[in-house]
Amino acid sequence: MYLNNIVEAIGNTPLVKLNKVADGIKGTVLAKVEYFNPGNSVKDRMAVRMVEDAEKAGLLKPGGTIIEGTSGNTGMGLALAAIAKGYKCIFVMSDKQSKEKQDILRAVGAEVVICPVDVAPDDPRSYYSVARRLNAETPNSFYPNQYDNLSNTAAHYESTGPELWAQTDGKITHLACGVGTGGTICGTAKYLKEQNPSLITVGLDTYGSVFKKYKETGVFDENEIYPYKTEGIGEDILPKNVDFDLIDLFIKVTDQDAAVMTRRLAKEEGLFVGWSCGSAVYGALEYAREHLQEDDTMVIILPDHGTRYLGKIYNDDWMREQGWL
Repeated sequence: MYLNNIVEAIGNTPLVKLNKVADGIKGTVLAKVEYFNPGNSVKDRMAVRMVEDAEKAGLLKPGGTIIEGTSGNTGMGLALAAIAKGYKCIFVMSDKQSKEKQDILRAVGAEVVICPVDVAPDDPRSYYSVARRLNAETPNSFYPNQYDNLSNTAAHYESTGPELWAQTDGKITHLACGVGTGGTICGTAKYLKEQNPSLITVGLDTYGSVFKKYKETGVFDENEIYPYKTEGIGEDILPKNVDFDLIDLFIKVTDQDAAVMTRRLAKEEGLFVGWSCGSAVYGALEYAREHLQEDDTMVIILPDHGTRYLGKIYNDDWMREQGWL
């Protein structure tokens, strides 16, 4: 048996029990290890779905160019789809993203444009604005806009949710996941809550992001927005893929706690994962210590792989410079 192209390898990633880092916690804590996707991240699922839906809608035509603003992982998924289907790619990233992410995207044939991180979303220099401008200027191009494109949520409703239900034999009681575009947590939660309406969804946010306060107060507070180092979670906008009704609560995690937990996952569990995976596990375990019961099963989604962060959190010198080691 063989696959016709690399895109067919997406999905059916393993569920792995957390042991040492979850020591002393009641119930069962499992990790959905998404780096087993061919692009090493959860974003492969929705990237291919956005491309296929755009083809069906006539928005992406043969020989076209895919232009997207990305923190790296969605870009990789889109690049794999583009290689399989014959498209070109231009990806726009902020300068806080790791050099590894930039190099990986160039390695798979994409053009990479770097923008400053510390500007407002509507600033013409922001990576949102630059992606939209390049889309307007480039003939036969498609801007997926992962933040507001509901194919993102649909991909997880149709793949990640059913996988978790089957892998836990319907025993899942809690879902924990970092929130960036919102597609992973909301698509997965929508499916799971249809099977088990009492399922609790824990969204992991970062300091410097608007989500937690918006969920609790309904106020979009610009004072909540400030620069942070963790990549791939938190936002200074409210993406359409974030359905706050599907997320029961948010927990914020610091850059340092996320980085240290990520290193622990590698050393103590053999899970060589990315930075926001540490955010997800740290925040989820904080919740689990207080709330999980013996019969509960919590699944934490681990979005990506450690190779994206070799120059940062897996670099002892860099960690020392931050004062985190």
